[in-house]
Parts: sequence; C-alpha cells; structure tokens
Amino acid sequence: MPEAPARNPLESFTNAVGAMIDGPVTWFRESVVEPNRKTYPWYHQKFRRVPTIDQCHTDDAVCFFEANNQFKRDKMVDNEILNILRQRFEDCVMYEQPDHERKCRPLLDQYEKAAENWFIKYGDLGGYANAKTAYMKQKHRMVWERRHGPVGSGMKQSDDAAPEH
Repeated sequence: MPEAPARNPLESFTNAVGAMIDGPVTWFRESVVEPNRKTYPWYHQKFRRVPTIDQCHTDDAVCFFEANNQFKRDKMVDNEILNILRQRFEDCVMYEQPDHERKCRPLLDQYEKAAENWFIKYGDLGGYANAKTAYMKQKHRMVWERRHGPVGSGMKQSDDAAPEH
C-alpha cells in the first residue's frame, strides 16, 4: 500500500530523512538476515543453558533473572515429563485390565520415582517459587542429610548421647 502524499514540506523532509536512515537497515534485514535465518516452530525453540543461581554474583540482577527463567522452564519440562509418565501408566491400566497390577508395575515404579524426585526438588515451594528458594531448599536438605542421615529415615542417634530418664 503506497504512503499518502506529504501534506507539507516539513513532513516530506522528515519522510525523506527517515527513508535514508531506515531504508538500508530494512533492506539488509529483508535481503540478508531473514533468508539466512533458520526458523523453528515455537514448540521446538531451544534456549541456551544459563548460569545457575549459585553461580551468580550477589549484585548481578540479570543473572538472577536468567536463572529464574531457566528454573521456570525446567519446572515446566519436569511437570510435563511427570504428566507423560502418569498418562502412560493410566493407559496401561486401561488396556491391561484385569492384569494391570502385574503388567503395569514397571510403569508405576517409574512414575513414583519421578514423582518423588519432583517433590524433592519442587515440593513445598509454593506457587511463587524461584531459583533462590529452590536452591535454599536443596542446601537445607543437604545440611539435614549430613547431620541426620537421609530424609525419611529418622534422626540418627549420636553414640555419645545417653537416653535421659
């Protein structure tokens, strides 16, 4: 669609200056950049891995932002993996009735292990979790395991402490 003619000399001058500045840039983008760019559908977009929150300096807001976005993408991927595993198990149960307990056991074990790992990483963080809260959860879990043994095995008793009566 052609542009409307200029209404006054000042407008025609600004259009000419704009065309001189924007013209070569637009030509270069349309004739060089876009033909040589690989286009991927949005669902196959690949993001580069960024430094994790523990690798960021304390005053680096851009690094925090990238780490949080990476954390959110990783969480969405882990959620989808869990959904796929759950759906596979449910499909197996529907297909293998009434022998589903025996035939679908490997899928159930795989799903339960993945759900346990998901809960270890993301569980109890809430809806507004970010990379820093997940990192702190991991740190607290490591400290607990160093002091008391694996989580869920109970607190180990020290040999020096005698039970008090």
